[in-house]
Amino acid sequence: MASAISANKAELLAIANSVASEKMIDKSIVIEAMEEAIQKAARARYGAENDIRAKLDPNSGDLRLWRVVEVVEEVEDYFKQVDLAAAQKLDKDAKLGDFIVDPLPPVDLGRIDAQSAKQVIFQKVRDAERERQYEEFKDRAGEVITGVIKSVEFGHVIVNLGRAEGVIRRDQQIPREAARVGERVRALITKVERNNRGPQIFLSRAAPEFMKKLFAQEVPEIYDGIIEIKAAARDPGSRAKIGVISHDSSIDPVGACVGMKGSRVQAVVQELQGEKIDIIPWSEEQATFIVNALQPATVARVVLDEEEGRIEVVVPDDQLSLAIGRRGQNVRLASQLTGHQIDIMTEEEASEKRSKEFAERSKMFEEELDVDETLSQLLVAEGFAELDEVAYVELDELAAIEGFDEELAEELQSRAVEAIERQEAAHRETRRELGVEDDLAELPHLSEQMLVVLGKAGIKTLDDLADLATDELIAKKREAPRRRQPAGDMSGPPMRRPAQRPEDKGGVLGEFGLNEEQGNEIIMAARAHWFEDEEPAPAAPSDSQEAAHADSEQ
Repeated sequence: MASAISANKAELLAIANSVASEKMIDKSIVIEAMEEAIQKAARARYGAENDIRAKLDPNSGDLRLWRVVEVVEEVEDYFKQVDLAAAQKLDKDAKLGDFIVDPLPPVDLGRIDAQSAKQVIFQKVRDAERERQYEEFKDRAGEVITGVIKSVEFGHVIVNLGRAEGVIRRDQQIPREAARVGERVRALITKVERNNRGPQIFLSRAAPEFMKKLFAQEVPEIYDGIIEIKAAARDPGSRAKIGVISHDSSIDPVGACVGMKGSRVQAVVQELQGEKIDIIPWSEEQATFIVNALQPATVARVVLDEEEGRIEVVVPDDQLSLAIGRRGQNVRLASQLTGHQIDIMTEEEASEKRSKEFAERSKMFEEELDVDETLSQLLVAEGFAELDEVAYVELDELAAIEGFDEELAEELQSRAVEAIERQEAAHRETRRELGVEDDLAELPHLSEQMLVVLGKAGIKTLDDLADLATDELIAKKREAPRRRQPAGDMSGPPMRRPAQRPEDKGGVLGEFGLNEEQGNEIIMAARAHWFEDEEPAPAAPSDSQEAAHADSEQ
C-alpha cells in the first residue's frame, strides 16, 4: 500500500478493487481513503495551511490535485484567500466571493509521506470494516451461529465468526465444557454493541433460548410453527425442562420433540454436552402445568395462592426426594418454567400445617368474638380466616351457615366490628408510643397496624415516608425456592436456605398486600405538604387589565 500513492493509475484502481474485495467494503470508501491520504501528503509538501483537494477518478484512475482559494476584497490569509486582481489573472470572470481552483502538479511522495498516506488509508478501511461488521450483525440477536474457537482469554472464549469475532463469557458457557482452539462451536447471539475497536458480539451456550433454537433446528414441526415451545428452564450442562404445545391436535408435541427412538432430542443433548432434557406438555391450567413440570415426581395436590404468587405442592412421602431433586434442582427448574414460587411438602406436613392454621384461627375467633370452641371451629370450617371477613361479609351469607340464624349472624358481626376497633385502639396506642405522628394516620390506605410497622422501621414523620420510593414501601419479599434435604439422601451436602439478598427484603409494608396504585397514592399524599408553601406564579395581566392601568396613568 505504501507504493499505491506513487503508482500509475491502473495500479491505483487495481489496489482499490483488491482492498474493497478483501475487506468486503464499498470500493468508493477505499477511493475516498486514497484521496484523503493524497490530500494529507500534498499538504505536507505544499504547506498544511493550504486548502488542497484531491480527486481520483474511480473509472479511469486519473488523479487531479488542486488548491482552493477564496476571492476577497482584502486578503487576511494568503494561503486560502486572494484579492480580485490576482484572481482575475487565473480566471477573468472571477468576482468577490468566488472560489478559484488553482491546479497543482502531481506530488512525488517520499518514504515518510507514503507511510503516512498508508496509515490514513488503513485507518479509513478499518473504520469502514467495523461499521460493515456492526451493520451485518446488529439485527441478528437471537440467532444461532457457528464459529471457530480462536483463543481462550481469562476464561472467556473468543470465537472467529468469519467476518467478525464474538465472545462467550465464562457465565454463558456450559460448565465443565472444554474449549479447544480450532474447534467449531455453535452459540446464540444474545447482544451486539457498537465499540471503538469494532462491534462487540456476545454469544451464549447457557441461555434457555439457545436450547429452544436447537430444538427448532432438529424438529421441523417447531420450525413450521405447528409445535410451540412455551417455556424453557436450564441448569446448563446438567438438566433442563421445556414446556411444549401442539397447534395441531393430530400431532403429539412431546413425541415430535423426542423423535424416532429419541433421535431428535439426543441431537440436542449431545450439543449441550449430555444435558438431560425433560419435555413437558404445556397447559393453560396452572395446576396441571405445575404437576407436569415436577415430573418425574407424582403430585397429590396443588394449592395456588395467586395473591402471593406462591404455590404449595403436596406429594406422597416417598416422592419428596424425587420432587425436590438433587440439590433442589427439580423444583428450582419447575419454578423457573412455571414462573411461580413452588413449596414442596409431604401429606403429613400439609396435614400438620392445616391443623395448625385451623387451631390458630379457631383460637383467634374464640378470644376476639367471645364464643365457644364449637362456634369458632364452625366459622373456620366455613372458610373464614380474618375478623374483617366476619365483620363485613353479607349478613345472609353468614346466616346461611348451618345452625346459624339472622340474630346470631348480627351478633357475630357486631362483636367482630368491636374486636377490630379494639385492635385499632391498641395499635394506635403502640403507634403513639413509638412516636409516629398523627399526620400519617390521615393518609389513605394506612391502618394503625401499618403505622406501627412503619414506626418500628423508623418512619415516623411525613418527610420520612415521603422520602421512600413506592417499591421501598410496598414491594413483597421475594424468596428462593424452598429446598430441603430429603431424609436418608446423603448424595450431597446438607441443604441450606440461601442467604437473603438485599433486593429480597421487600418493602416496609410488603406483608399487607398493597398494590402499586395504593402505594403511589400514599407516597404522593405524604409529599403533598412539600408544595403547600410554594407561592403560585403571578398570572399574566389580561388585555383589559393593561388597558385599565394605562387609563389610570393618563
